[in-house]
Amino acid sequence: MTFEIDIENGQSRLPVDERRLQRAMLTTLQLEQVESAVLSVSVVDDPTIHRLNREHLQHDYPTDVISFQLEHLRLSELPAEVTLHRPSAGCHIEGEIVVSADTAEQQAAAGGWTAADELLLYVVHGLLHLCGYDDLSPELKTIMRARERSVLAELDLIPVYPQDEPDQ
Repeated sequence: MTFEIDIENGQSRLPVDERRLQRAMLTTLQLEQVESAVLSVSVVDDPTIHRLNREHLQHDYPTDVISFQLEHLRLSELPAEVTLHRPSAGCHIEGEIVVSADTAEQQAAAGGWTAADELLLYVVHGLLHLCGYDDLSPELKTIMRARERSVLAELDLIPVYPQDEPDQ
């Protein structure tokens, strides 16, 4: 397995622990059984991610994370039961992940953890998109959340998704 990960901090609001983000990415890639990857992460502010969201996705608002898939190649054939549950197993992936430190700061309290933990969740979420997961339907969202929980558990974190809690 060969992984090239570049992390750039383009904002000054939130301190960024690049080693921690890199560890989260390596954990995700290993759990997903990715063969090789070339990835970049940019930590930005809300105005920057808003502009990118508008330019590339035609959404006129800031968001937490945007992933750009550049390449997804299957390098080796694996049994169907492996690739069914790990869409990037045996693959080479390339992509870019952009995360908002401003949004992480705003949303962290709702998750009951720090802004750094929230930012780490965004990186894992973005990387799972590059690994072939989606969250556009309730069924797909359930699968993606399970993968997030699995990765974060390896990092001694337990996410709380406020929108998943029962109504009071």
